[in-house]
Amino acid sequence: CEAAVMTEVFILGIGMTALGKFTERSVKDLSREAVARALADADIHQDDIEAAWFSNTRQGLLEGQNGIRGQCALRPLGFSGIPIANIENACASGSTALLQAIAHIKAGMCDVALVVGAEKMFFTEKREAMFNAFKGGTDIHRLEEFHQQVSAQGAALIPDEYRQDDGKQRSFFMDSYAAQARLHMQKYGTTQRQLAAAAAKNHWHSTMNPLAQYQHDMTVDEVLAGRIITWPFTLPMCAPISDGAAAAVVCSADALRRLGKRRAIRIRALALRSGIQRDANDFANHIGRLTAQQAYEQAGIAPSDVDVAEVHDASAYAEIQQIENLGLCELGEGGVYTEQGHTALGGATPVNPSGGLVSKGHPVGATGIMQLHELVTQLRGEAGKRQVHGARIAVAENGGGFYETEEAATTVTVLEGPSR
Repeated sequence: CEAAVMTEVFILGIGMTALGKFTERSVKDLSREAVARALADADIHQDDIEAAWFSNTRQGLLEGQNGIRGQCALRPLGFSGIPIANIENACASGSTALLQAIAHIKAGMCDVALVVGAEKMFFTEKREAMFNAFKGGTDIHRLEEFHQQVSAQGAALIPDEYRQDDGKQRSFFMDSYAAQARLHMQKYGTTQRQLAAAAAKNHWHSTMNPLAQYQHDMTVDEVLAGRIITWPFTLPMCAPISDGAAAAVVCSADALRRLGKRRAIRIRALALRSGIQRDANDFANHIGRLTAQQAYEQAGIAPSDVDVAEVHDASAYAEIQQIENLGLCELGEGGVYTEQGHTALGGATPVNPSGGLVSKGHPVGATGIMQLHELVTQLRGEAGKRQVHGARIAVAENGGGFYETEEAATTVTVLEGPSR
């Protein structure tokens, strides 16, 4: 057990596709590109891979591929005979798959592993099914109860003109996050303009990311002027439906020495938690905060050590909540901290330099690995115009699903870059 704990694991190579709505592309095609990029980045051959994990959340419902998704995507690429495991943990699927690969390496069961996240979410002819798929991210037997719960949270804040549902399709997650945002507003005085500041910052960041789904700058006022999705969110505050894939090659320290690679990034910690029973206003015990504390303890760092972060901003409010959970600012101060520019490039701790989910995109099963793609790029000093100067410690927060008052699952990963 002690030997397993001491085994270090590294990201040897990583790659991702551009994000967008790709009507002509498939899960297999997206996976092929991401895997090829990761292998090339690691400078190894596919025969060096000893085991693989594959994350996807939509193929079962939207395409009928209910099982063996990883085998179907990877075997045509030449991966046969090795263990291939399929992981589904909602939006946290990719980072959960990585955790399983790390555990496999730490247990001495392999030295080099592949983790792939791929998602095909957009189908022009399946619009209703596309939105219904989001409902599987919560307890489907309690949907009505859930709807009543979130509708009531902070309802007094909703302006009269937005109290009636316009009936337009949207992810139920936006209702969940909107309810949490209203509670945060009630308790801490967070404003809609501060939510817009987080979204505008990420739209600006994405102009420097050639892989982002959206690459146009937006001002705070332009974000506020967007169509209301569910109050207090406008459309630019919400993550889009996205297609895309990402892959990472991870390895043990022994494999790293054998392969002689110099651009590897050390995984200092990866914590996974599920939620607990708590009052909706008990932000101090939010799943993201507890997971961050666990990851920091594993890594032996403090929030003040973090140089750059990628957080799960499926909504602009989620970023404000997660920077508080990560300890980048105090509870209740996320809105002000964001509005003051501390999370923008050039600020105290840049957050989502990739553009985040609201602008880079959010292909659910691939999102966790894509966050790490950005952080690996930052830690290597290869992010170009969006480079965070001197970045050495990076943190990713990746949430999945929704249960009661928070995400159903959350991971926090701590990475350490090489000395430069």
